[in-house]
Formats: sequence, C-alpha cells, structure tokens
Amino acid sequence: MKRRLKDFFKYYSRNKIAVIALIILVVIIIAAIFSDIIAPYNFAKQIPKDRFQTPNSVHLMGTDNFGRDIFSRILRGASVSLKIGFLSVLISTVIGVLIGAFAGFYEGPFDAIVMRVMDTILSIPQLVLAIAIAAVLGNGMKNLILAVSLASIPSYARIVRSQVLSVKNLEYIESAKLSGVNDFKLIFSEILPNSFAPIIVQATIGVGTAILSAASLSFIGMGIMPPEAEWGQMLSEGRAYIRNYPHLTLFPGLAIALTILVLNIVGDALRDAFDPKYRR
Repeated sequence: MKRRLKDFFKYYSRNKIAVIALIILVVIIIAAIFSDIIAPYNFAKQIPKDRFQTPNSVHLMGTDNFGRDIFSRILRGASVSLKIGFLSVLISTVIGVLIGAFAGFYEGPFDAIVMRVMDTILSIPQLVLAIAIAAVLGNGMKNLILAVSLASIPSYARIVRSQVLSVKNLEYIESAKLSGVNDFKLIFSEILPNSFAPIIVQATIGVGTAILSAASLSFIGMGIMPPEAEWGQMLSEGRAYIRNYPHLTLFPGLAIALTILVLNIVGDALRDAFDPKYRR
C-alpha cells in the first residue's frame, strides 16, 4: 500500500498543471470552509444606496441590484456549491457502489434486472432527470442534493459492477472463497478495496458535474432560493442586468468555470496516476 501511494504521488507530481489545479482546488475548499470569516460583509446584507457598484477598493467584485457585496456572496456560494457537490457525490457513490458491487458479485437474474433499471435511468439525460426529481421534491438544499445524487447513481453502479466482474475471479478471491470467507466480507474487504481507483476518479469529476447541475437547477428557479447565495442563483439574478452591469454575472460564472475546470484536471490526473496504461 505504501509503495502504491508513493508511485501515485510520483506520477501525479509529474503533471505540473494538475499540481497547480490541485492547489487552486485546495484554496477554493479552504475559502468555502472559512467563508464566514474571510467575507468582508454579510452575504445577505442589503444596502440600497450601494446598488450596482462596479469593482472597487471597498467592494472587490462590486455590488448587486440589492447592494449586496458580490465577493462575500461568491465566498458563500462556494460553501453552498461545494457542499452540494460533495454531499451529492457521497450519496450517489455509496448507493451506486452497493448496487454495482452486489450486481457484479451475484450476476444472474439479479444483475440483469438491476442493470436494466440503471440503463433505463442512464438513457435519460442527467440534468433532465435532476430537474424532474427537483420538480417533485421542491426547492431547498436538501432536495437539491437528493435530486442531483439520485440522477448520478447509475454511473457509479456501472463502474463498480465492471470492476467487481474483473476482480472477483482472480486467484486470491477464489482462495478466500475456498477458505470459507462469507460473501459480505469478500465484497467489502477483498473486492471493493481493489476497485477504488476508478471510483475516486469518477467521484472527483462527478463533484464538478454535481456543482454544474445544482447551478443549472438554481438558475431556472428549482434549487437554492434567495436570500441564500449560490452561483447558479446569482447568475439568474444578474442576467436581467447583464448589458449594463456585466460584473453581476461575470464573477459567479467565472467561479463555476474555474471550479469545474480544476476538478476535471485533477480527475484526469488521478486517472493517469492510478492507471499504468495512462502513465507516460
């Protein structure tokens, strides 16, 4: 295990762009965690006399149509967006891993039925499915997390199933079976630990997808609602003033783009570092 970690860091550190992306991602995460401390103003405080200020020394990113400090709201949005992204991926990963592991291990009719259900769900665009679920559940962070996570489950289930199918017939698994190890222990102690690499890669990229889905839902009024700050919701509020005050949409748009970009770069670098086929 120590050797594998050493090799992983060795190959990951070779990709300088990925290292920079990881540093940026860490900065974004730290800013999100300590957003209430870093923010110079209360993200929800309205100061009508300060409406539509362009970026200046007092308000680094200007103010919006209610006089709220955009920089403070961007920081708050980072906290909300990352929370949605990580929690939705955690939920979809746990459920998807369980479904994929049992389907791949037992195969037969159970596998056929479960995978056809996953295929049916996968045939629906993820964002469309998330919109449908959000429409049923209603607005709010909890419902948004649930909608985004439920729409992502099939992707993780299929990845885990394929990994389990490739691992479960290896010699050491057969030896464990012959020694009387029960199925649950085989799955969770022997098979899944050797299948985590592609799951980690998919989860890293999945956080970016979840953030984008959440922002899209909030943009159309089916996610986070005012006075809470969320990047997609900030874009929605600012689009009416985009001609005269483009900074209202510029900064939340850049926040979404930068976060998803670094997550995708880190995800690709993780794949390259974990899989010898991609190592150069």
